[in-house]
Amino acid sequence: MQRSDIPEFHRLVSEVMAFYKQPVSDFALSVWWQACESYSFEQVSRALTAHAMDPDHGQFAPKPADIVRVLQGTHQDRSLVAWGRVYDAMQRVGAYSSVDFGDPAIHCAIEDMGGWPAMCRAETDKLGFLQKRFCDSVRAYSSRGEAVRDTPYLIGIHEANNRASGKPADAPVRLWIEWKSAPANKATSTQANRLGAVTALVPDLSTRSTSRSVSGSSRQSA
Repeated sequence: MQRSDIPEFHRLVSEVMAFYKQPVSDFALSVWWQACESYSFEQVSRALTAHAMDPDHGQFAPKPADIVRVLQGTHQDRSLVAWGRVYDAMQRVGAYSSVDFGDPAIHCAIEDMGGWPAMCRAETDKLGFLQKRFCDSVRAYSSRGEAVRDTPYLIGIHEANNRASGKPADAPVRLWIEWKSAPANKATSTQANRLGAVTALVPDLSTRSTSRSVSGSSRQSA
């Protein structure tokens, strides 16, 4: 939202709290704005409607954290989705290309684990451990509100080699995702439903026991 949206946003929050017969102070409105200003007015409006229609939580007046949770999911949700995205890119893109997930928390977590090529070259029988370590790291970075390092993207093998020899590098493969709230008419989707949708993106590692690398491209010669 833009600062020009503040009056309309304050009106929206005031009307929602009036629906719950709750007063709203100037301080509360400022907290609401700080929590929601990174989203569009339409997204926030839909999230407030979703909260009101939620059979588990809708009988209580919303707090800013409730609406942020609807808009972006919990840190646990996000880390699972992040792992699904990374695992898919490990197989489809591979170690040789640089990648940009559009999420500094993902980039910092992967750098902490040795970098993008190292992730792609991980043996499949180690993936369960890597998944837990990655998700814990993403949750830690996400809970801080921002990543501690400026990591615009992850460097692949080709770019690393080109940098070493003074050659230009190709642009990273862009793998961004936009977080959106659920439509209001699906407000009955509870936390369990969201987790069900998230885990569909996460690979089942329990049946993998071979010791080959995730990325076939990681076995190529330079």
